[in-house]
Amino acid sequence: MTRILVTGGAGYIGSTATAILCDRGYEVVVFDDLSTGHSDSVDARATLAIGSLLDPDALRSAAAGCQAVIHFAGKSLVGESVEKPDLYRHVNIDGSQNLLDAMKIHGIDRLVFSSSAATYGQPLDNPITEESVATPTNPYGASKLSVDNLIAASGISAISLRYFNVAGSHQGSNGWLSERHDPETHLIPNVLKSSVENPLKIFGTDWETKDGTCIRDYVHVVDLIEAHILALKNLTPHQHQIINLGSGSGYSVREVISAAEKVLGRTVPAVESPRREGDPATLVASIKKAKSILNWQPERNLEAMISDTAKSQVR
Repeated sequence: MTRILVTGGAGYIGSTATAILCDRGYEVVVFDDLSTGHSDSVDARATLAIGSLLDPDALRSAAAGCQAVIHFAGKSLVGESVEKPDLYRHVNIDGSQNLLDAMKIHGIDRLVFSSSAATYGQPLDNPITEESVATPTNPYGASKLSVDNLIAASGISAISLRYFNVAGSHQGSNGWLSERHDPETHLIPNVLKSSVENPLKIFGTDWETKDGTCIRDYVHVVDLIEAHILALKNLTPHQHQIINLGSGSGYSVREVISAAEKVLGRTVPAVESPRREGDPATLVASIKKAKSILNWQPERNLEAMISDTAKSQVR
């Protein structure tokens, strides 16, 4: 049985990965400091090792006996990264170097890394390909790009998966595994939480798009994890590859609201607000490489993402 170290395995995406890996018969060790993750999200079949990326001894202990690593752990809020760039460099970059060092000690040479579309910044390409110039516009994106580069220089067999917008939920053995961010910055959970007293803010309605609102690419978290498992199976020895993950098409803010109204059977309260500085009009992934290398494509549509998220919020 393959034993996999899942860093950040108590978070939204990491706990979903853990549950699905356990379903597939993998032995999973979750490594998480629980600063933003939740121990009750960790599948009971997995082993939970509580520790920080900044603690080399804890990493070495957790990695013992593992044959591969899926690396989700790290700081991930763009706004916070602007306020605390040193923290993001320290945790994301130095912490990932500690992980690579622990892997080297144990002879582990298989890694799938949770990278980000934030590495691209505001690209001119539409859709965005893996060859698009990576010019991050915030410390979070810059830290992810730095880790991509560290992995490439390490010489191990690795794939960096650059996500666009992850949504949806998965019903695991512990119940629904959903987004539990504080603060919640993602559109779909905020659409579902919108009320007359606290309506959703639509940031800009005069963009050069089909309905004037921003267009983003969304992928269901279960489809995302399928890509991670396929990536583990399709690593090229001693090579690092970068692969985008998204739907390959985009949805505008108004389209997300409309789909949510269809799922919920009610109106979603929303107010028009000024544009946010730095927001691009359109961000859509090219997923040709994921299709060709991983034989992967998403199966769940926007309504499934919204429906699963809505079910997960009923507690």
